[in-house]
Amino acid sequence: MSPALLTALLLAGAPASEARAVHESALIIDGHMDTPLRLLDEGFDLGSDTPVTEGHVDLGKARAGNLGAVFFSIWVDPAANQGRYAHRALRLIDAVLMQIERHPDQMVLALSAQDIIDARASQPKKLASLMGIEGGHVIENDLGLLRDFYRLGARYMTLTWSNTNEWADSSGDIQDRKVKHHGGLSPFGEEVVREMNRLGMLVDISHVSDETFFDTLKVTRAPVIASHSSARALTQSPRNMTDDMLRAVAANKGVVMVNFFSAFIDDAFRKAQDAQNAERKAALAAQKARLKKGAGPLPVIDMATERQWSSKLERPPLEALIDHIDHVAKVAGVDHVGLGSDFDGVSSTPEGIDSVADLPRITEALLARGYSPEQVHKILGGNLLRVFREAERVSRELRAAPPPR
Repeated sequence: MSPALLTALLLAGAPASEARAVHESALIIDGHMDTPLRLLDEGFDLGSDTPVTEGHVDLGKARAGNLGAVFFSIWVDPAANQGRYAHRALRLIDAVLMQIERHPDQMVLALSAQDIIDARASQPKKLASLMGIEGGHVIENDLGLLRDFYRLGARYMTLTWSNTNEWADSSGDIQDRKVKHHGGLSPFGEEVVREMNRLGMLVDISHVSDETFFDTLKVTRAPVIASHSSARALTQSPRNMTDDMLRAVAANKGVVMVNFFSAFIDDAFRKAQDAQNAERKAALAAQKARLKKGAGPLPVIDMATERQWSSKLERPPLEALIDHIDHVAKVAGVDHVGLGSDFDGVSSTPEGIDSVADLPRITEALLARGYSPEQVHKILGGNLLRVFREAERVSRELRAAPPPR
């Protein structure tokens, strides 16, 4: 069915089946999923059927949601892995690659924009599986390690996680006076961005401080991504992006991939969660103490307990998520917004979004807001694909130039 016909049917009040047709014809790319933690620490197999109370992602649910490509997050807890950041990252990468080996009929390692398209065109369709390093501390201040992670398949790096590293400030601790900050990017941080441009590795500015964000845009030659960030004008989290930042990403020709976490898309939920922080942290500490005494394996993140506490709070409606997508589209432009769910890394998502299988509901809601099928396709994945291609073009240009003297 042509996009023009789909538009006409939708404007005429066509049934939900037409919205499903729009969704099924899209190449859907999720910029951020934390599933590798489950793969490594829980021995989870993506071929399993996951209860939504335990996880958001498995291959069956990905097919049901028509997910075409995903960036699996390689996140290393900086507190639990002191001195072993790179080692832990390698174990997580191995866990992803082992899943691809285990399910070659359903998954394929994607290293380029073209690989994503080819996976979609294969018969049967395969899930294009990419990886992103979440937190620049993982490279241990070594550009050689950055290159090694690229060789192993990492196609973006978030410059910081919630921790400031030796060369870039994070939004997560920017108010902590005990942390040594740099006022944004250090000179070595600028080198990191330049080398990422040369490699063709997407520069991810989710989690970074506002100063780091603007410093990065001064340095980068390629469009940036925010792999999982929402709009600060709607929800006052420092993890979200101000309207000035959204406009700067648009000027850079980048893309902001909206996070699904309830506390990032709904201020009422965020405030309620803040109010229960002391009790929740005490419960997490008590559970950790029990596990240390031999009651079970000690997880990096006790997501089960986090979910229990989040379940005490009212989930925001799906419209809250759509409001953030709509806001980014209005401020930055519809060419600069995408999806970065944070599935398997968050304890609460909006009503109706219980897993990756529910992605069609986002398409239905966007169409109901008046977005055309072509615009929806951009939001679902087309914008990220464009940015990826441009990063590859910049890389070819930089690699062809003679090295600086």
